[in-house]
Amino acid sequence: MSFSKTCNEIFDATISHYHEFDNIDAVPVNPYNEGSIEFLLFSKNWIDAIQWHLEDIIRNPAINPDEALRIKRRIDASNQDRTDLVEYIDGYFMNKYKDVKVLDNAGLNTETPAWAIDRLSILALKIYHMRQETLRSDASESHIDNCKKKLNVLLTQREDLSKAIDELLDDIEAGRKYMKLYKQMKMYNDPSLNPVLYTK
Repeated sequence: MSFSKTCNEIFDATISHYHEFDNIDAVPVNPYNEGSIEFLLFSKNWIDAIQWHLEDIIRNPAINPDEALRIKRRIDASNQDRTDLVEYIDGYFMNKYKDVKVLDNAGLNTETPAWAIDRLSILALKIYHMRQETLRSDASESHIDNCKKKLNVLLTQREDLSKAIDELLDDIEAGRKYMKLYKQMKMYNDPSLNPVLYTK
């Protein structure tokens, strides 16, 4: 099985698991061995699923301002967790391919494997929720048709992104490309780097 297919199967299963609860405070049951790549992929998509629904909640025009601020803080924390997990996944690939002999003409990709996988995880959520829109009984026919067209585009996008990820991993494994791991260094989360925080 290709790596992207493993990702897509885990992401789809994780999203289904979230919707068994449909609750942003639900505690997941990660079925994979801790430390395995499968465990990391499940954890990554669970974070994305929770954040997807937090983003829905905060856009409620009737939301209480105190609640909106609490949700915003939670989204900020979730973004940091997401970034950390992407870096863990890239660490897995760095370790996996550490002994590969890099060819003299090898090049870098525009993003690391894990950041591409991050996009694949978000895409799985888009596909799930767009598919739900096509099943609504309270929506107009034009809405359903429009969502079906969007769903087809998203499915094609997933095919293309999946293929690109597998090709990138093949290139890294063969030494045709190499990867570097740059920490994100989000300055606004660091009290020593955000002037609003360090000037208080």
